[in-house]
Amino acid sequence: MKKSIISFIVMFCVAFSAQISNASCNHPSSSLIDAIISIESNHNTYAVGDDGRSVGCLQIRPETVLDINRFANTNYTLNDRYSKKKSIEMFVLYVKHYAKPSRIGRKPENKDYARIWNGGPNGHTKKSTLTYWNKVCCLLNNRS
Repeated sequence: MKKSIISFIVMFCVAFSAQISNASCNHPSSSLIDAIISIESNHNTYAVGDDGRSVGCLQIRPETVLDINRFANTNYTLNDRYSKKKSIEMFVLYVKHYAKPSRIGRKPENKDYARIWNGGPNGHTKKSTLTYWNKVCCLLNNRS
């Protein structure tokens, strides 16, 4: 019984993933950010993962902070990862930088933002990030 319910939920989420991924946007929506925060940390600003490398509500790694500071000419610190506001700022800078139409060949979608956040600059092309996108998609479907 449990397996059939889980199978149904997975099929439901996958069925609607195309609908949500086709919602093009110029920047990540607040509902997308909220869904990713739910997945990454269950809204825990002080969450620690990956043996202490990823921290904060969006589980940001040190190399991500350095990369953002490099391309955006910002001065975020590693401690800024514990600030929800600053973590969201870094998330937006990161995904907008790597999900530009000139990089991905089209207008970015929620799916691109989520997969890049999960898989790095080329995450939108990695098969390994599809599972992550399906989790995000399920949360977005449940909230709409």
